[in-house]
Amino acid sequence: MPIYVSEVAPYKYRGALNMMFQLAITIGIFVANVLNYIFAKMENGEGWRYSLGFAGVPAIMIIIGAIFLPDSPSSLIERGLDEKAKNELIKIRGTTDIEEEFGDLVAARESSKAVKHPWISLLNRQYRPQLTFAIAIPFFQQLAGMNVIVFYAPVLFKTIGFGATASLMFAMITGGCNAIATLVSIFTVDKFGRRTLFLEGGIQMFICQIVITIAIACKFGLDGNPGILPKWYAIVVVCGICMYVAGFAWSWGPLRWLVPSEIFPLEVRSAAQSINVSVNMIFTFAIAQIFTAMLCHMKFGLFIFFACFVIVMSTFIYKFLPETKGVPIEEMHVVWQTHPYWKKFVKPDDVRPISDEC
Repeated sequence: MPIYVSEVAPYKYRGALNMMFQLAITIGIFVANVLNYIFAKMENGEGWRYSLGFAGVPAIMIIIGAIFLPDSPSSLIERGLDEKAKNELIKIRGTTDIEEEFGDLVAARESSKAVKHPWISLLNRQYRPQLTFAIAIPFFQQLAGMNVIVFYAPVLFKTIGFGATASLMFAMITGGCNAIATLVSIFTVDKFGRRTLFLEGGIQMFICQIVITIAIACKFGLDGNPGILPKWYAIVVVCGICMYVAGFAWSWGPLRWLVPSEIFPLEVRSAAQSINVSVNMIFTFAIAQIFTAMLCHMKFGLFIFFACFVIVMSTFIYKFLPETKGVPIEEMHVVWQTHPYWKKFVKPDDVRPISDEC
């Protein structure tokens, strides 16, 4: 059973600590873009070998880090190692006053044991909100268009009209914006809340996509021949894409991992997280495969396509996602019980048997 920061982090800092994972990803993307830009300048044409070779460095770091990665208290309790779990909890909290929290974790363990088949239980009515968001959040995140920028920034910029080296440079710039904006999110998520960042990021991404669409449509039209590109045009396009990247990086990027880690109860967490990650990977693959064909056929309309999904997913968050900031994991069910829509699925504990049928 993997460790989730949401299990051990203080409620005040739970969001920021969870987002460290996303920050590591964005820093890795930025470093990769910098290396690609440097290696592309090698005169002997061997740069691509170094780009591929350096991709193995993070893998080696992960392997070595995994050796020293401790188990979470929940994982230790799940395996019956209560004393080790207490010691780990003392190390995490920095105090010996952990009996109440330890008791909550043991109670959660007993509750999870009552669920013999988490995959089947996840279909039960009381878990309808968690199942919905396990599918919807990664689905919408991929259709926001960010992975297009990350995967194909050099191709995109080159298609727009910049040279190959300039394309790599602009990809490096957007990668830097991605990392910095994620850092901003770490310092604001527990202050402003998840819904606020989701909605603000959606509005920002939509506006930027419209600006980019207009800028490309005015210069390229439908034939894709821009002629001589003025400097102001390059600035507008790059700034628009950077603002779009920033809007994603402090909202849907890190929150796509944070919110599911908060809302899944222990008894179905493994199944729900599996669905969550699987949906993300499936649509990452799908978007990566069809993007170049979409760019060739839709041209500037591609940004309109993603802008429409930004509207849909922002509306979905506004309508269905409750605020989870500062809510203890063991009390998360109360959020669903009081939500205007989800309360008809999630009943109070005293009338909500765990064996409810779908």
